[in-house]
Amino acid sequence: MGLPPALQTFRRLASEVRRSSTCSKIHTESPVFKYILEQYRRYRVTDQTLCKAQAEMDHLARTYLCYLSSTRRANEIHEQYKGRGERTVEDTANIVGFKLPHDPK
Repeated sequence: MGLPPALQTFRRLASEVRRSSTCSKIHTESPVFKYILEQYRRYRVTDQTLCKAQAEMDHLARTYLCYLSSTRRANEIHEQYKGRGERTVEDTANIVGFKLPHDPK
């Protein structure tokens, strides 16, 4: 039996916040985690009520999740492919696949 969609989104959101945090472990006392938990509790819907805000909050949570994961991935890609400054002619030739002629001595 799977988890409810709102709980899945909450867990993924907490995981992304943990990954983007500078601390190695996010605590339940941190302001970000408290805010997310407060919003989920505030818009929790019981079986007896039908509420448009539930769908809105689910959409908002998924939007933030997409934003956080996309930002993290963009930073990872930037770190992987960022320039290292000036390269020598030999390094550039090696990247492209060319070989420089050697000086005959």
